[in-house]
Amino acid sequence: MDWEAAARRLAATTVVRAESRWYQPLATTPRHVFVPRWWTRATTGGETVWELRDGASDTDAWLRDVYADSTLVTRIGPHHADHAQAGQPLARSRERRSTSSSTLPSLVLMMYRAAFITDASRLLVTCGSGYGTALACARLGAEQVTSADVDPYLVKAARERLAEAGHHPRVEVCDLTGALPEGTYDRIISTVAVPTVPLSWLESLAPDGRLVTTIADTGLVIVADKTPDGGAVGHVKLEAAGFMSARHGEDYDDTFPENPPLWQTAQHADGESITTGRYPLTYVPDTWDLRSTLELEMPGIDHRQHTAGDGTRTIYMLHADGSWARATATGRRDFPTVHQGGPRRLWDELDRIRTWLAVDGDLPIRGAKVTITPDGAATFSRRGWSSTIIGTTSMLAQ
Repeated sequence: MDWEAAARRLAATTVVRAESRWYQPLATTPRHVFVPRWWTRATTGGETVWELRDGASDTDAWLRDVYADSTLVTRIGPHHADHAQAGQPLARSRERRSTSSSTLPSLVLMMYRAAFITDASRLLVTCGSGYGTALACARLGAEQVTSADVDPYLVKAARERLAEAGHHPRVEVCDLTGALPEGTYDRIISTVAVPTVPLSWLESLAPDGRLVTTIADTGLVIVADKTPDGGAVGHVKLEAAGFMSARHGEDYDDTFPENPPLWQTAQHADGESITTGRYPLTYVPDTWDLRSTLELEMPGIDHRQHTAGDGTRTIYMLHADGSWARATATGRRDFPTVHQGGPRRLWDELDRIRTWLAVDGDLPIRGAKVTITPDGAATFSRRGWSSTIIGTTSMLAQ
């Protein structure tokens, strides 16, 4: 298998300049070692499923897919591709979310570059397949790299595959939102999204150290440097990115099972408010700034959508506090009929943010300043707007 040529092509398309210190790590790291099998979306009998891909059974496809600048899903719920049986696809559903992957190389590189890694940097990175850890080892040397994941199997497999690639960093099992592997780190770089910056990160970060991470359920990439008081200050990168949220066990907890009473109500009830929306339908998870702003201002909304046979689209918004909204429109440019109920009007809040976007041309979350206090509260601020998150809660000031 001529993987070296494929890796060089990946480096050439991912790194702008061949003299970059990241060119050789990309050009010489065998990504196929870290992703021998993976899941892809497919359609079988009209049903969308997760279908297994086995590299050894089709080496041409293996080289093509693994050395492309793309994310490869390696785990669905508790089902790792390494342990799956060929020919037995998994039905896609809300309960079967992707829980681990090999992140597309350009995105890993963007996170590493944002960290401003120096030759002397001691890194803590997230593990997953181990590929990103291998890039860091190739850049710095394994003795400067610690990698962590909540999943014992992922850690075991990554450790073995890193050794096969010639790297022997410290790889530990840990919940990234709790205590980190013992040590002090100049850079903490997480390709797993967190609700807010954990206290353990601030405690483990060296003086003047830098953290780079994303905030769960948003597209926000934050870059922040440690301050003398034990907090951190930085900014939201203009580039957006989406990563899987940190989990604490085998799988994610599903806040909204498939048919709870609230979901039934959202589908069928008239609600306390019936209005016409100000804008055509938009599905919030398909946006970046809108999704991020809404999550900061009203965290924890569950978004769903449905398209009927006649093309009629319906968007649903649900919240654990009992609030819900249902917006339906026939054409893409039609204004929807909106039904809402519960203690808050979710669709009205969405329309308020969209009006903000229409008037100003952007949302203040783009490039916002980030201030993190020593107790982990993160405040985003720009143009007189601010939002503070503490764990999974949000406090606003405008």
